[in-house]
Amino acid sequence: QVPPARCALFDPAFSAREAAALRALGLCLLPENEEGKRGVDGAATLFYMVHCGKALYNNLLWSNWSPAALSKLVIIGNSFRGIEERLLSRILERDYSYIAKVLEGVEEVALPSHPRYLDTFNDTSVHWFPLDKLQELSPEVWDFVEEPMYQDCEDLEIIRKGEE
Repeated sequence: QVPPARCALFDPAFSAREAAALRALGLCLLPENEEGKRGVDGAATLFYMVHCGKALYNNLLWSNWSPAALSKLVIIGNSFRGIEERLLSRILERDYSYIAKVLEGVEEVALPSHPRYLDTFNDTSVHWFPLDKLQELSPEVWDFVEEPMYQDCEDLEIIRKGEE
């Protein structure tokens, strides 16, 4: 069992009352909006990111852009395969290049849909990044580590730092 103090949370929509309740439960609230740019720092880490914007997933991947770091990462969130299916490949590669580059190195299993919430949790998957699959990717995949900026992104689905 993970101790509550080792669980870090952030949502720019947390009200003061919600934040106080979470702190009372012993959970750690991040002091600022990291826009998903959180490294695993060498430890196995689970990210629960259900219904987050594509940029948050892309930023998380960028922050951990190495086989060693990604192999310690598990994401419960929107299906990467679903993102790939719904976006034009040129948009995926331009705006969410880290998702696009890691598709061949990720394992993904869809969570079962709940009959009561078919329209809400219908695209949730568990993602993990096996080291052997990541090491099979072309070395050039790992060379590009430019921070995502999203200048041309028309549908940025995150709240940017300072906009909360």
